[in-house]
Amino acid sequence: MREMLETFILPKLKGDVGDVPLSALDDSGVIDDIVFTIDGHTVKPLFFPGGDIGSLSVAGTVNDIAVMGARPVALALSLVIEEGLESEVLEKVMDSIARASEKAGVPVMAGDTKVVERGAADKLIVTTSGIGVRSHWLDANIRILKKIRHTHIRWLKDSNVQAGDKIIVSGTVGDHGIAVLSCRDGYGFESDIVSDVCSLNHMIEKALAIGGIVAMKDPTRGGLANTLNEFAEKSGVGIEIDESLIPINPGVKTACGLLGIDPLEIGNEGKAVMAVAPEKADAVLECLRATPEGKDASIIGQASSEIKGVLMTTIIGGRRVVEPPIGDPVPRIC
Repeated sequence: MREMLETFILPKLKGDVGDVPLSALDDSGVIDDIVFTIDGHTVKPLFFPGGDIGSLSVAGTVNDIAVMGARPVALALSLVIEEGLESEVLEKVMDSIARASEKAGVPVMAGDTKVVERGAADKLIVTTSGIGVRSHWLDANIRILKKIRHTHIRWLKDSNVQAGDKIIVSGTVGDHGIAVLSCRDGYGFESDIVSDVCSLNHMIEKALAIGGIVAMKDPTRGGLANTLNEFAEKSGVGIEIDESLIPINPGVKTACGLLGIDPLEIGNEGKAVMAVAPEKADAVLECLRATPEGKDASIIGQASSEIKGVLMTTIIGGRRVVEPPIGDPVPRIC
């Protein structure tokens, strides 16, 4: 995906404007303190344990804005509907969008609907765009950070991580991908795992109030492995993690073992990965664990100037390199 973007798409676009330009490949772009993002959703099946394409479309966009340190304020919604889609399905998806939007406190303000002929789309494609504004929580976070270190950080970009920063994941990883796979035909396994899909803006606001967060990311496509490698590459630091500290649901471990999938490479839809100044890491962790979304949060490692890339100490005491995923091990989960 990265190679395709850099070869065919990014060279054609003149997006190097603003505080966080297109070329940064962060979760959102920023210009004049306005945060903007867009996500297309083609999940299959449309409904899965713990969520559906509707709740997914809201959470994915809200979270991409929130991890920049912004306050999501509005969404726009595009529906591409295959001819013949049952009206009950569409109504159920729209009810889910409405509930998720209300819970996040981010209304849908604009939209577009298209119907295409049978066979031209797989039932339903939902695209959401969102805008956010600079938040006073981000400003408070940066004021606290400046008391700890000399910094010119304005946004929580992937390139902000420094040696010594602690890495926190807000909960168990891999739940969403396994939940979607468990209800697909042909995979031959059952699971009680439910998707983690949810909007994290309220949890993130509380964490920012504690201060000391330098970078934050929504570990969707490519999962935790991709997120940590993006932190390392863009910041020019190494990252060391401890496998025993990474929260993974036992059911996810079992399913990944059966399918030969690395749980660190599976996309998530209700988790945040944070890099936090070491002086504030324990306080941020305590804050996260006091929220429903972050109750399983864990400090899993730290950034280091001694290594390159991402290196993991395994449960049995060995060490292995955590590579960025070459492909998508679980397609069409978002």
